[in-house]
Amino acid sequence: MKVLLTGSNGYIGTILSPMLLKNNHEVVGIDSDLFCRCTFGEWESRIPLIRKDIRDIAIRDLEGFDAVLHLAGLSNDPLGDFKPATTYEINHQASVRLATLSKSAGIRRFIFSSSCSNYGASEDRFVDEDSDLNPVTPYGIAKVKVEQDIKKLADDDFSPVYLRSATAFGVSPRLRFDLVVNNLLAWAYTTGKVHLKSNGKSWRPLVHVEDISRAFVVTLHAPREKIHNRVFNVGITKENYQIREVAEIVCQLVPGSEVEFAEDASSDKRNYRVDCSRIQDIFPEFQPAWDVRKGVEELYEVYQKIGLTLEEFEGPKYQRIGHIKYLLDKGIINENLRLLS
Repeated sequence: MKVLLTGSNGYIGTILSPMLLKNNHEVVGIDSDLFCRCTFGEWESRIPLIRKDIRDIAIRDLEGFDAVLHLAGLSNDPLGDFKPATTYEINHQASVRLATLSKSAGIRRFIFSSSCSNYGASEDRFVDEDSDLNPVTPYGIAKVKVEQDIKKLADDDFSPVYLRSATAFGVSPRLRFDLVVNNLLAWAYTTGKVHLKSNGKSWRPLVHVEDISRAFVVTLHAPREKIHNRVFNVGITKENYQIREVAEIVCQLVPGSEVEFAEDASSDKRNYRVDCSRIQDIFPEFQPAWDVRKGVEELYEVYQKIGLTLEEFEGPKYQRIGHIKYLLDKGIINENLRLLS
């Protein structure tokens, strides 16, 4: 198929695009490239790129494609809290507009990168795709609104799919240290302390970035009747952890490290345990390859290889909100997060 991948130069996109090529798809990327200064190690894209803000997509950009895989957007809660109005503009309004234009352009499949953060505050019970949604941040609220609005577009000729991914971890050419597993290990490696900003009791489902990418490939290849206007949680049900459990895994693998709680550590209102059985029930070929322990081992090996320093870890290069603030301070983007050159 000819596939348009938005957010192709991001944390997930740089892992997903090679998978799509390996499966013999023709792939074109769209990315504003706000994070072009954030490459981890040596990396060069192998796909053509339309360098454009997702808010500016025109129907001519979409003509001739069979499917859109939509990753682009502000990527986490801190960015959403920092710029809530812009988060709704990019993550909600621009996503629905993209789906509407995709349908008008004759694209038959639209796979949306949603999030398990849609479940928000769900206490300690397991939730699944049919559970009530309770987002507690602008990021999560925007994801829910996109699902609600795009569902109305579904018909015989346009099949949207919603992949609610668990919290990602793992190595990527656009590595992020603002993801909980990557973050806790970086604290342990650079300081000897596994630093927890909360009391660590909240639950999170966790999934490797490669397994998220595998879910996109599986749903791209699936027969229409299996995916049409359906939601899938992306992860492994047994890979739900309390944050303090992740910290303990990190301590077991990093010699001499210990857990340290911030002085103002309190409970996190984001708390959800997610049942991810549907995607594996419907698609037995979806076989996640990673668990958290294996992912921590991978990250630890990479941190050792590059000699990760505390300055690099705490700096703006691999922290999305830190980099956005850096771009604002340098006058590279405006207050609406648009590139000025």
